[in-house]
Amino acid sequence: MLATIINAVLVLIGSILGVLFKNRIGARFNTILTHALGLCVLGIGVTSAIATENTLCVIVCMVLGTILGEAIRIEDRLDAAGELLRRKLAGGESGSSSRFTEGFVTAAVLFCVGSMAIMGSMEAGIQGKYDILISKGVIDGVTSITLASAMGVGVAFSVLPLAIYQGGLTLLFAQVGPFLDSAAITEMSAVGGTIIVGIAINMLGLGKAKIRVGNMLPAIFLPLLYLPVSQWLSGLAG
Repeated sequence: MLATIINAVLVLIGSILGVLFKNRIGARFNTILTHALGLCVLGIGVTSAIATENTLCVIVCMVLGTILGEAIRIEDRLDAAGELLRRKLAGGESGSSSRFTEGFVTAAVLFCVGSMAIMGSMEAGIQGKYDILISKGVIDGVTSITLASAMGVGVAFSVLPLAIYQGGLTLLFAQVGPFLDSAAITEMSAVGGTIIVGIAINMLGLGKAKIRVGNMLPAIFLPLLYLPVSQWLSGLAG
C-alpha cells in the first residue's frame, strides 16, 4: 500500500503544479521528461527480465500469452472501456462541471488501466518490491502536470479511484502470494519485466508501431501453469 500512497501523492502534487503553472509548460519539457523516464523504465524492465532462472519459460509464456491476449483483444477492450466511461460520465454536461469530469475521468482511466499498475501491484503484494509502482508514480505525476494544466483540478481527484484500484490489487496479490511457488514468482516477475521493456520502447518512440503491451498481460500468469507442466513432462522423460 505504501507505493500506492506515494503514487497518489505524486499525482496530487503534479495536478497542483499543473493548475498553478497552466499554459506555461512546453511540449519540449514533456518530451524530454518522457524520454528520461522511459530510460528508467527500461532499466527496471531489463533488471527484472534477466533475473529469470528459466529462459525457455519466459519465451513460451510470452508467445502463448501474447497470442491469447491478441485473440481476445485485451488492449482494444481496455481502450473501449475507457472511452465508454469517458462518454458516460462526461457526456451531457456543460461548462466547468463538464471540464472537471473530463479531467477526472481521463486521468483515472489513464492511471488505472495499464500494464504497470498490474505488474507493480503484483510485485508489491507478493514480493514487497515497490520499484515498478514508484516508477509508475513518477510517470503519473509528470503526466498529471500536463493533464491538469489542460483540464483543470478534476485530474487531482483521480487519486481516489487510483488508490482504491491499485491498493486493492496489491492487497489481493498479498493474500495469494503465500500460496505461490517461489520459482513461479521469479518467472512471473521476469515475464513482467520483459513486458515493461515494451512499455519503455513505446515511451522512447523507438518502434515503427506502438507495441500492444496490454495484449501481453496474460503471459504474466502463465508460469503458474508452465512450470508444473514442464516438471511433469521432465518426470515422464526422465
